[in-house]
Order: sequence, then structure tokens, then C-alpha cells
Amino acid sequence: MSTDPTRHALNGRAMGTRWSALFFAPPRVDPAPIQAALQTAVTEIDAQMSTYKADSALMRLNAMPVGEWAEIPAHLARVLDLGVRIGRASGGAFDIGLGDAALAWGFGPAEASPDAIREAMQVVRVPATEALELEGTRVRKTAPIALDLNGIAKGYGVDRLAETLLAHGVTDALVGIDGELRALGLRPDGQPWGIAVEAPDDTRRAAQSVLTLENAAVATSGDYRHWVEVQGRRLSHTMDPARGAPLLASPASVSVVAGSCAEADAWATALMVLGAEKGAACARKRGLNALFLIRSAQGIAATGVGALFADQDSALAQSAMV
Repeated sequence: MSTDPTRHALNGRAMGTRWSALFFAPPRVDPAPIQAALQTAVTEIDAQMSTYKADSALMRLNAMPVGEWAEIPAHLARVLDLGVRIGRASGGAFDIGLGDAALAWGFGPAEASPDAIREAMQVVRVPATEALELEGTRVRKTAPIALDLNGIAKGYGVDRLAETLLAHGVTDALVGIDGELRALGLRPDGQPWGIAVEAPDDTRRAAQSVLTLENAAVATSGDYRHWVEVQGRRLSHTMDPARGAPLLASPASVSVVAGSCAEADAWATALMVLGAEKGAACARKRGLNALFLIRSAQGIAATGVGALFADQDSALAQSAMV
């Protein structure tokens, strides 16, 4: 009987897309309970943080009156806390309080609405860093706010997949949701996990560069996968907190490598909002590892920031352990 590790590639539906888990385990390991546990983990996150489900814990919080304390699930509390902390650290570039703007522009369960767009752009907006008060699993809104966790929830879902595998004794794996990925340990051959950074092209899927990860996560925010067309103009899903509207100019994509996928996810959005120059300065200040892909007349230019990329202007293949 072979004692070589068995390759398992599990997947399922989550957050409007699919989750995946690739790992190798001894032949005696039954993948069925692991599959069920992984599905339960991501379904729980979706039930708490979805803006597409009217009964999610997040949408119930959105519906609560200003000034009233609410008891919320622990996972939601952790993500709100992290979102607020990264909001402060990014100078407001990452803001989880743009739910009204995202919905108005068609990045939600309804199509874009001109009246709602005008309102979202004209409203006096209080950022989440000021509009939320958090005490453990209790939260209250101190000003009107519509929370939206689309810039961090998938990353947190990936972290939950990783935590679930670790709880089942799986210490070497690659898990992901819609391109947000986290690597645990190493491949069976002792090598890090190879991760492709996608080329920012909406007509095809191809690798622009390659990272190799060991105990690290990577998330990418870009302008080429999720967008809407308004009055003949294509607009990316990333919202500008200053305007309550999609970004008018940004890098083609930003990929961030971090210890957790939730952090990588949120920072990738923040650096997109800040743009290539201010984003790179923020990444250096915060000690982040980030890869900016920038369009030019000559094609795509890659600029890496941080210890992982050694502040190189061209980063095509790097190795990371965070």
C-alpha cells in the first residue's frame, strides 16, 4: 500500500464565486469531513457579511438606528475592527462605509441608479473610522453609515479556510476565493507555493508575474474584472471615498502580500485608491509588500515596494514568507 501523500483539490460556492483548497494528506485522511467544514466556514462568513442577503448580520446592522448598541457575531466584529484600523492607517483610503455608493453605482444586488448616484456623491459622508464605535462584539453607529465589506470579506473568508484546515491537522495547503489566496507551509517537494499575479486584461486570463509563497497571503485589487458601464464609460468597482463614486484614475492593479488575507485584501484596495505614487509612499511607510501594475503607452509597467520586492522597479518573480 502506498504511503505517498494524496492530492486533494476541494472547492465549493461562496460569496457569489467559488472557494478552493489544495492540499496533500496521508492516504488514510478522509476529505469529506474537511470539505464539509470548509463549506460551513465560508457559508458562515457570507451569512454574516453579505450585502446581497437582506438578512445578513451586516445588513441588519445597517438597518439599526444611529446610537443604538448591537451585539454582532465575533467574525463580523473582527472584520469591522480590522477595517476601521486599516482605514485609519491608510488615511481614509480604505473605508468600509461606502455601501450606499457601491449600491448606487450598480455594485450590488440592483442596477445603477442616476438618482442614487447623485445622492451618494452629494451626501456629507462620515467615514467609518468616525461613525463606528466598537467594544468587543458590541457596536453602535454614531452617524448614518451604510457598511460594505466587499474590500475585506473575501480575504477574511480565505483566512477562515486556512484556519479550518489547520484545525483538521492540515499544515501545508493553498486556499483561495476568487483570486485572493493564502499559502500554508510548503508543497510536498519542499518548495513554496507558486502564485500567478494576473495580467490586467479583461479579454483573457494570463500571468503577468509569479510569486512563491510560504505561510503568506496575497490579494489583488484591479480595474479589469468587476466594472459597470455608465453613460458609455466603463467604471471599476473600487470606490473613491472622497467622491462617493468609482475611481477615475488608478493603477491597473495592486497586489499585496501579508500575513493574513484580510489584511492583504484591504490594503490592496487602499493602495488602489491612493494611486501609484501615494500608494507606494504609504506602502513604504507601513512596511507593506506591494506590486503595482501600471498601464502606459508601452504596455504594463511593474513596480514593487517593500522588503519582498526590495523596492525594485521591475518585479517579475519573487519569494515571500511573512
